[in-house]
Amino acid sequence: MKDTFTHQGMRKKLVETLSRKGIIDKNVLQAIGKIPRHLFMDSGFVDHAYVDKAFPIAADQTISQPYTVARQTELLEVKKGDKILEIGTGSGYQAAVLLEIGATLYTIERQNELFKKTKLFLPKLGYKPKRLIFGDGYIGLQSEAPFDGIIVTAGAPFVPNPLLAQLKVGGKLVIPVGENVQIMTVFLRKSDTEFEKEEYGEFRFVPLLEDKN
Repeated sequence: MKDTFTHQGMRKKLVETLSRKGIIDKNVLQAIGKIPRHLFMDSGFVDHAYVDKAFPIAADQTISQPYTVARQTELLEVKKGDKILEIGTGSGYQAAVLLEIGATLYTIERQNELFKKTKLFLPKLGYKPKRLIFGDGYIGLQSEAPFDGIIVTAGAPFVPNPLLAQLKVGGKLVIPVGENVQIMTVFLRKSDTEFEKEEYGEFRFVPLLEDKN
């Protein structure tokens, strides 16, 4: 698990690319500049780790494009100590970004192979979510609600109501909504019954799957 000067230089270039693409949150850029993304990928893809692209990981899933990770995190507006729920732990890269920024993180993964791998891997890099759970992201995590923010890292054909219900007033849900192409959508909870919705363009994600286990 080496992080060389070459890797660090590649990360610096990636951060410059993300800045040019419009990411302005300094905390997000710093996190991406620090986290060794190549360690989250199969060794065959290491040369591509700091290219702004998504790549395959285990269980037919992908590690999201760095721009997507940065944009979702920026839209979530995470402050140090915020209680965040992540739906779709995947490789753990998005989780590492949130933890690096200072989130108190709860994260759910429904692919058992990925869950087991990431649960062992994240602590080795010094990243420790409050809880990493094997389960169905559609139902959220009622036992720990409400959350300051919820981030969904897979394409959702619809917005699961439990996720909206588990937001604090003033909290945000960042979720890509759609079947083949997703619209990045942010819901801000204004009151017990009122939500403000904004859309931020098209993205492509692997689908958010309901728990079949």
